[in-house]
Amino acid sequence: MRINVTRSSMPSFEEYAEEIRELWDTRWLTNMGSKHEELQRSLEEYLGVPHVILYTNGHLALENAIAAMDLPRGGEVITTPFTFVSTTHAISRNGLVPVFCDINDRDYTIDADRIESLITEKTVAIVPVHVYGNVCDVEKIAEIAKKHHLKVVYDAAHAFAVRYKGVSTANFGDMSMFSFHATKVFHTIEGGAVCFRDDALVQEMNDRKNFGIRNAEECAYIGGNAKMNEFQAAMGICNLRHLEGEIEKRKEVWKHYHGRLDGVPGIVMPAPQADTKPNYAYFPVIFDGHKYGRDEAAARLAENGIFARKYFYPLTSDYECYRGWPTAGRKTTPVAAYVADRVLTLPMYADLEPDDIDRICDIILE
Repeated sequence: MRINVTRSSMPSFEEYAEEIRELWDTRWLTNMGSKHEELQRSLEEYLGVPHVILYTNGHLALENAIAAMDLPRGGEVITTPFTFVSTTHAISRNGLVPVFCDINDRDYTIDADRIESLITEKTVAIVPVHVYGNVCDVEKIAEIAKKHHLKVVYDAAHAFAVRYKGVSTANFGDMSMFSFHATKVFHTIEGGAVCFRDDALVQEMNDRKNFGIRNAEECAYIGGNAKMNEFQAAMGICNLRHLEGEIEKRKEVWKHYHGRLDGVPGIVMPAPQADTKPNYAYFPVIFDGHKYGRDEAAARLAENGIFARKYFYPLTSDYECYRGWPTAGRKTTPVAAYVADRVLTLPMYADLEPDDIDRICDIILE
């Protein structure tokens, strides 16, 4: 049986069908209808953040969040190359210059100790990434941002439901973006959200996702179309009901993997973070001196119908469209390059059976 790197959690067909039943009566399918409003309120309560603005996907959520910071075109934004390319694109599509900072070798998030060395008179913001659900050094980043008067927008695509010292990741920085893509711990089929505390940004963030239209006769921004539709929102309402149970199932998968692979020579797994309630979104493994290299392990798994993912590989700074940009290149981010060349994320989802986990581990360890 084929095992993919992930498998979407879903409510029962009957539960979702009941949730969308009223749409056949109202015929209100998009443009911030009742399902959209219900999900938005529920997420604000769940995340403990004053404002959640829903988007049709995480990329447009991040792109609009950066745009709302009103940063001067050509300004430099310090970020990480160890991420999905959407992060880097969201910066550059706003007319800003991504400046690549290395990651640390503990949890693979941006190395906060290196950020200040990259700050110049052109630096306007920091866009860190909570990688695999691991939380960045939010305290140090906040300290640096305050000292240098920089905006901070977190790419928290992997970190929904994660809490650090009891606080949801939705509350860090000027804004935090979540992805609700089907592959995520919590999803709305496709979708995303921006979370923030500043009341003054609510109108703008709603305007920007609806062409900049404020009312029937006023267009305040040169915006785009990034609205979450009612079917997406309904899926989110259903999935939120089951979220904690799904995370508990993921925890059991994580524990099973860890029990099989912990202490195996040449296999490195990031240690659990202190003061953090994780969401068990991914199971990354670094092949560092194991009898199989990363690529050979991935190939052997694929031969047996198991499809792991080299995630993140390559670095975004390795893509052709970013070669030659300031600080692009592996020599400037050696830790990120080292991890990218060796990391493999193993299949991880709530319904992954113990026998399948054993099958995966047996192939790696045979």
